[in-house]
Amino acid sequence: MSKEEPSRTQLLQGTLDLIVLQTLASMGPQHGYGLAQRIQQVSEDLLHLNQGTVYPALLRLQQQGSIESEWGTSENNRQAKYYSITRAGRKMLSAETERWRQFSGFVSKILGNPA
Repeated sequence: MSKEEPSRTQLLQGTLDLIVLQTLASMGPQHGYGLAQRIQQVSEDLLHLNQGTVYPALLRLQQQGSIESEWGTSENNRQAKYYSITRAGRKMLSAETERWRQFSGFVSKILGNPA
């Protein structure tokens, strides 16, 4: 790998929020670690999210009212904060999904690939 190549995939601003919202919408309530693991699994190890990436996104989404949290017990019998998508979050997910589709279609056109 050359010096110029990134060592890991970088996400466009807002993309992580979209991924988190979609994951919560499809899987139901998740704790932060479980959410990061699921995203890594679905991405086929393309994305490796650490606490420094996931938790600020969860905090930002919670402050926006897109997700809410509740304490619960994890699979290994520890207290964990579980996050779930709200009605406002589902609305945001729908709007952001449409924006992402439009943007990716534009990028495909610029690159010369049909969408």
